[in-house]
Amino acid sequence: MRLDEYSRFDAVGLSELVARGDVSAAELQQCTLAAHDEVSERINAVVAVSPSEESSPVSRGPLAGVPTMVKDLFHGQAGLPCGNGSRLSEGWQVAHSTQIYARTVAAGMTSVGRTTTSEFGIMGTTETLAQGATRSPWSVDHMAGGSSGGAGAVVGAGVVPVALASDGGGSIRIPAAACGVVGLKPSRGRVPWGLVSKEPLIGWAVQFAMCRTVRDAAALLDALGGPTPGDPQGVPHPAVPYAQSLAHRGGPLRIAWWGYPWSGHEPDPAVLEATAATAATLESMGHHVEVATPTFSWETYLEAMTDVWAATNAYTIDGFAGAVGRPVNEETVEGATLAMVEYGRAVPATRLLRAIDVETALTYLMAEFFSRYDVLLTPTLGAELPRIGHYDPTVLTSPRDTFATWSRWECFLPVFNTTGQPAISLPLHQSPDGLPIGMQLVAGLGREDVLLGLAASLEEALPWADRIPPTYVGR
Repeated sequence: MRLDEYSRFDAVGLSELVARGDVSAAELQQCTLAAHDEVSERINAVVAVSPSEESSPVSRGPLAGVPTMVKDLFHGQAGLPCGNGSRLSEGWQVAHSTQIYARTVAAGMTSVGRTTTSEFGIMGTTETLAQGATRSPWSVDHMAGGSSGGAGAVVGAGVVPVALASDGGGSIRIPAAACGVVGLKPSRGRVPWGLVSKEPLIGWAVQFAMCRTVRDAAALLDALGGPTPGDPQGVPHPAVPYAQSLAHRGGPLRIAWWGYPWSGHEPDPAVLEATAATAATLESMGHHVEVATPTFSWETYLEAMTDVWAATNAYTIDGFAGAVGRPVNEETVEGATLAMVEYGRAVPATRLLRAIDVETALTYLMAEFFSRYDVLLTPTLGAELPRIGHYDPTVLTSPRDTFATWSRWECFLPVFNTTGQPAISLPLHQSPDGLPIGMQLVAGLGREDVLLGLAASLEEALPWADRIPPTYVGR
């Protein structure tokens, strides 16, 4: 198989080729390795390749033979390194294969490498002192997003059709928008972390993947979702698999749309125009569409988010420091990370309890809003992509200032980690200078079926399959 052929298939398409015997899993792995070699210097999205030594030509599972990559953050295959985007974690290895990795293997997929991440998944851009800057396949001068920047870049550049990712405040949806791919953040509990540890960020973080097509997102959710025995937050599989339900989209939906940043920043004209155009498309499809937004205090939310992120990251990073026998200082972590750890160590339990109360109030508010609407449409990012270098990993910046600065881009995202609702970013538009503009769709808790059905309709109405970035395999 030629690389230009390989890079045009999504995961479902490749699994169908393997099932028919048109191509072997080993051949697809070789394509992935060659694809990585072709674009790696331009996007810098892979920490290391680790080709499988399996000799079997065909694996079992619904996505048999499909190559993928694992995000280099907290999880992976037992015995392999996991660097967490940080000098602090150098040499650390995964003790036990994580649940999402095990489910990936059970689905028949083959992991061939580890993708870059921001340091400990904190920043919304993947520009680290440990691995350098990961770049968007649409422009090497612009960020690929974070924290799953490497996953977004390898999927966007055609290296693999799907890549594992995680999202604690936008870390799937930011790279999806930056790299022009599909990024679904499932409902809390839909793809659990397993019972080795509590979900990071008191449950705000979830795991899933980056994809090129909506049908891949549906197939992956069928393969990776479902509760872990003994997990009180596990969400059961739906009665009808997501891959099958895409063809049954139901009647018109009640859709609210909003394009004005909740952080109070001025809207980016190109982003606002793209959001309005998406709303018009949805209306032309027969849905009931109106301008509406949930209303809440961004400052109150920002304070709660800062306390949760800082306290939980201090606990995690101090734990890694103890495991590897290194101190947390300017020689081992970035400036913003060090400031977050120092701040987080001092967050009292009473402030964390207050943050949980803010979470509860916001969840109630969103539940009321989504009793009146099926879906909320917003931009994924509030402004066009920042250039590489906007974030300086050497600067000691307080957590509050870090989150306030990035609110211009990210304000539509973390609230739905807090409420646990599913949200998906779709690459529906482009800016006048050719950069992707993602649109976010949000549904009520547990309603991935609604999101995927609507996303499939938009994929038909505003297709992106033939929109190829300058850095793309086989181009």
